[in-house]
This record gives sequence, C-alpha cells and structure tokens, in this order.
Amino acid sequence: MTQTETEAKAPAKTVSLEKLLKDIDSIDAIIATWDEGQRATIHALKMALGDLNKEALARLIKTVKAEPAAMPALKQALSDEVVYSVLRHHGLVKPSLHERVEEALASVRPMLAGHGGNVELVEIEAPAVAVIRLLGACHGCPASELTLSEGVEKAIREYCPEITAIKKAKGIGGGSSSGNCSTGEQPVHFISPFARADDQNWTFATSLNDLPEMDMVALEIDGHSLLLSRQSEKVVCYQNACAHLGMPLDMGKLENGILTCPYHAFQFALDSGECLTAPEVQLHAVAVRVQGDKVEVKLE
Repeated sequence: MTQTETEAKAPAKTVSLEKLLKDIDSIDAIIATWDEGQRATIHALKMALGDLNKEALARLIKTVKAEPAAMPALKQALSDEVVYSVLRHHGLVKPSLHERVEEALASVRPMLAGHGGNVELVEIEAPAVAVIRLLGACHGCPASELTLSEGVEKAIREYCPEITAIKKAKGIGGGSSSGNCSTGEQPVHFISPFARADDQNWTFATSLNDLPEMDMVALEIDGHSLLLSRQSEKVVCYQNACAHLGMPLDMGKLENGILTCPYHAFQFALDSGECLTAPEVQLHAVAVRVQGDKVEVKLE
C-alpha cells in the first residue's frame, strides 16, 4: 500500500470550532489592513459564497426532512458544534433553548447590574425546566422571589414560552445583600430593582422612627400579617409566617439579627430572609420602600 493510499484510509482529524473560528479571525485581521476597494471585493465574494452555501444546505435539509427515516440522523448531525454553528449562521435552524434563555437573562442583566446583582443560567433540566442562580446583591436579597417573578421569570417566559418551570438553584451566589437606589432628593430604598418608584398601589405601613434598630415590628395591613425590621440603613419586610410550616414568627426570639421560630426553632437571618436551618427555604419577602420618614409596602 502506498503512502497516499494509507493517508486516504486514515481517519480524518477532527478540527474544533474554536480553531476554525480562530483561523477566520486571523484572515479577517489581514483583510482589515487592505485598502477599501480590496475589502469591498472580498466582502462581495464572502456574500456570494455564503448565499451559495446557504442555498445548498437549505436544499439538503429539505431533502432529508422529506425522508422520516433520515430525521434521527439529521438531529444527530445538529448535535455537532460545527454543523450547528454553520446552520445557525445561515439562519437554517432556530436558536437552541439554552441560547434563548441566555438571551432572556441578558435582557434583565442591565437592571440587575444597576443594583449590584446578576443572574446566571445553571442548566436546562429536561425537558423544559430552567435552573437559574441569582448573584451579587440579588443573592440573599430579602426580595429575591420578587426579583425572580417580576423580572427574570417574565423575561424567560417571554423569550421561551415552552419553558414549563423556573427553579432557583441552591448554593451561594456571592456578593453583598443590599440593593438600594435613590430617586429625587429623598432617598428611596428598594429591596428589589423591579420595585420601581413609579409603581402604584404602595401602602403606608409605619413611620421609620417607629422601627427600632435591629428589632422587628409585627403589623396587620389590609388582611396581611407582616414583619418589618430595620437593619442599619435598610428596611426589610416579610410575611409573618415561618417558611417551615407557616407558623407566625412575631413571638419568636430575635438575637444578633437571627430570628428563631417559637414553634420548631427554625432560624432565619432577618437581613436576607435566608433560613439557616434549611437553606432551601426562605422567608417570603414583601416589596418595601422608604420615602422620607414613610415606610411603604406593596401588597399583591
């Protein structure tokens, strides 16, 4: 057997997508140094070749789709990163669910970033469950559930209507737990970036002076039993119900910022609502803001 025949029988080397894209970028960098006329000619050539390749691939896919028995092979081919990237480049396949969830998260990141927070996609659980994690100021925020429902979840469901559930991953996201902003001359402290100043239906709860430092006050407002607490420059508000079995917490012991349920001794960090006994649960936060000396809550 000749050397040529041996090389022909040898398996072809697999080239990574990263390597192929790097080669293209290198050539583009060279073309960028050419004069305008040369660049225009190369651009026209690239467009013509792109149109040719797109038409050929579209006809190939159409032929394969006409044969039901060939569909599994097409789906298998799409799992290859190079094949998928080329077809996506030509708009011949839809963005993956993973890509569209990432796009949804990107749409809310500027709002979260303005409050020192962020969000990441942890994974997509089959068949259509998005698992996300709040980061920075959003992690441990007393109104992380509000941030999820009013911002992150809405965006995901808008971009990916086929998502059946959105779950918050367990674990530490890092960063600080405060997220305040100001509007006008008077400070307005928001627990969630999605509790905006122009929102309606805020209800007066109490005076800021009536909230003692590092203590809590139980209030009944419009049929809602609430716990409010002042932690330095931040005011937090929760439903007056233990995240364990829903028992009232206002008779619990508060010491060094830790609230202990009087019924089953579950402990909660009052500044964040996190449960120190069972990290997978937390107190249900209520949107709260401070305008001047007025503490206002927003009830669902």
